[in-house]
Amino acid sequence: MASLCRQIIRANAFKGVLVNAARRGYADKLMPDPLEHATGLERKELLALQAGQDDPFNMKVLKKNAGTRENPTLVPSCFDARIVGCICDEHSTAITWLWLHKGHPRRCECGHWYKLTEKPVL
Repeated sequence: MASLCRQIIRANAFKGVLVNAARRGYADKLMPDPLEHATGLERKELLALQAGQDDPFNMKVLKKNAGTRENPTLVPSCFDARIVGCICDEHSTAITWLWLHKGHPRRCECGHWYKLTEKPVL
C-alpha cells in the first residue's frame, strides 16, 4: 500500500511540474531558425544556400579543363582581379600562385591557361 501511495505522489508531482512548465509558456518554445538571427555575410551565405547556390564565396576547388590558350580554365570572380593557386603536378608539394586580371588570360609555369570571368555579386 505504501509503495502504491509513493507512485501516486510521484506521478502527481511530475504532472505538476509539466503543468507548471506549460503555464509558464516553456512547453511550446522551440529553437528559432538560424536565418532569423543571422546578419551580414552569414545571412547572405544562408540565403544563397537556400537559393541553391552551393558556393556563394567561390571557395571550392576548380577542376582544370583543357587549359589551352583557346580553351582556358574559367575562374569566376566578382572583382577585376583574383589570385589563383595552380597545383602544376598532382604529386607537387608546392602551389604556384598567379594573379588573374579581367580580359587578360594568364599562363602558369606548367603551361596551363586561366581566364577570369565575371560572377554576379550576392
